[in-house]
Amino acid sequence: MTTRTSAIEVVGLRKAFGGREVVAGVDLTVPAGTVYALLGPNGAGKTTTVRILSTLLPADAGEVRVAGYDVRREADQVRASIGVTGQFSAVDELLTGRENLRLMADLGHLGRRGARDMVGQLLERFGLVEAADRRAATYSGGMKRRLDLAMTLVPGPRLIFLDEPTTGLDPRSRRDLWEIVRELVADGVTVFLTTQYLEEADQLADRMGVLDGGRLVAEGTAAELKRRVPGGHIELQAADSEAVAELARRLPRASPNPGALTVTLPHDGSLTALRRLLDGIDGIDDRVVTGLAVHTPDLDDVFMALTGRPTTDERASGGVPV
Repeated sequence: MTTRTSAIEVVGLRKAFGGREVVAGVDLTVPAGTVYALLGPNGAGKTTTVRILSTLLPADAGEVRVAGYDVRREADQVRASIGVTGQFSAVDELLTGRENLRLMADLGHLGRRGARDMVGQLLERFGLVEAADRRAATYSGGMKRRLDLAMTLVPGPRLIFLDEPTTGLDPRSRRDLWEIVRELVADGVTVFLTTQYLEEADQLADRMGVLDGGRLVAEGTAAELKRRVPGGHIELQAADSEAVAELARRLPRASPNPGALTVTLPHDGSLTALRRLLDGIDGIDDRVVTGLAVHTPDLDDVFMALTGRPTTDERASGGVPV
């Protein structure tokens, strides 16, 4: 089922707890060397999906292959191929940053020289050289998260699961982690990301899926998902009220606003629609239209339209990650 270009393939994935199905027939494919973001409110099934894909939880039904291996029959090979950074840090705060990384190297059976080289490289890459010999308890939240991710990379996985990795981080620390993720993907690593931060998905993901009630209710690029939501429009700035009237005559679907000297038209975000508009105003004196702005729905609009609730809704799970 999985090809060389697919890092993850899932067909008909199902999981229930206490008679409640929290993953209800999910199908998805993640190409190698990309970022796939799984969005959804608390209780949607994101964490359960990650736990199944990373062999931490058995599925009730469905076919799942990760890194080319069947998660049920070849769990050991899957675990040897992946790294997992969960919602809660795996950093031992009693150890230094260097000691945490050396511990992971020992668990991965790296040789002494290989471990030393790997630890040095990761400390440098994650900006932790100066803090390497300080106890992790003294690290900031952003530093602990970077160390946590660095520990995940010690065995050299080509597929990484990041389960809400930037929760609780300040904006600067979040952006630092985004840059690290981009560097990993540039090196050919595949990242499966779950997040409640829609800006994070917009910044990082090549493709994304929206999970709600255990079902994948939408999937695509950010641009594709935004085009599914009404509300996009193009706004033309007119020179004066006469220009507004002329544009309204030339563009039958336009909504003129003489007071603001603007004309607004619905727009689905496609290049075809924009070309059609430009053809419609072709030949108009350049002084009539003084500006043009394209407004498209953002991922917040998409999420609300698809799920009817904000991403941080706790009611579905009672505050328990699902």
